[in-house]
Amino acid sequence: MTLHAFTDGASRGNPGESGIGIIVRDGNNEVLFSLNGYIGNTTNNVAEYRALLALLQRIASVPCTHLVVHSDSELMVRQVNGQYKVKDRELRKYYQQVLAAISSLPFRVELKHIPREENRDADKLANLGIDTRTEISFQAPEEIRPQ
Repeated sequence: MTLHAFTDGASRGNPGESGIGIIVRDGNNEVLFSLNGYIGNTTNNVAEYRALLALLQRIASVPCTHLVVHSDSELMVRQVNGQYKVKDRELRKYYQQVLAAISSLPFRVELKHIPREENRDADKLANLGIDTRTEISFQAPEEIRPQ
């Protein structure tokens, strides 16, 4: 089964207060789960990587054969896909963690860059994380309000 995940990291200021948002959908476009939370004061690029890492850690226990990750962070997607070098030392740490997490998963992971407009729901969750200042929380489908 192929799953589609939408991830976003938000930062108010750069660096600034930051949050992450993740939505995972099945092949029928039904929401399986979502995650959101506050991650403190960091840059937008670190927030994007932290969102991807949170997804990869949570998705490990979900049965699937293929995970397509959709992100509006062109930098992160191109770095993870090997098209851009990771020059920033702090980002390199997260990049290495992402590669290790991907290689440990028993299914194929594909990252795709999408326009910001197609990632609105994950963006809303990331901003909710900043607004509520709550730790990263998991939400089952019945707790998710459709947009």
